[in-house]
Amino acid sequence: MSRHPVCLVLAAVLAMAGCAPRMVAPEFAVETAAPYQLASGDRLRVIVFGQDNLSNVYAVDGSGRISMPLIGAVEVQGRTTQQLERAIEAKLRGGYLREPKVSVEVDAYRPFFVLGEVTNSGQFPFVNGMTVQTAVAIAGGFTPRGQRNYAEVTRLMDGQLVTGTVPVTYPVRPGDTIVIKERWF
Repeated sequence: MSRHPVCLVLAAVLAMAGCAPRMVAPEFAVETAAPYQLASGDRLRVIVFGQDNLSNVYAVDGSGRISMPLIGAVEVQGRTTQQLERAIEAKLRGGYLREPKVSVEVDAYRPFFVLGEVTNSGQFPFVNGMTVQTAVAIAGGFTPRGQRNYAEVTRLMDGQLVTGTVPVTYPVRPGDTIVIKERWF
């Protein structure tokens, strides 16, 4: 019995598998609806109502903190803007202001990174509503050998870096690293 037909069928199946659409990595499927968590590289506008000397734009440092007058360092890493508002209010209530009202908004998100088969790899400013495809466009587009259907995205989730394969329509978050792989043909 000849093995050539079996080998040809196996080669055809493997070639077709390479063309199959990629599914979103399971760990990324739930994460898209999660509230934005602050981290190093973000710039925050903090407004303490009635206290112009405390209201300012603060950069989150490498240790995930901001430093404010009167209350000093405030842990920011992993918190949402609403959680940070409550934390700042609690610190100000501890002997500085009677009933502080604080508003926190993101002034500038941390950058994202695009690597691999794109015209200009590098670091870029984040824009709300981005997908992998728009991130690639910001990086100058795909090279002729760039894989145009999916990408690898590395994201910080619950304090750990997680990498998954996602379609080019997948939403990008601040701090993501996108890698465009080389296609075979």
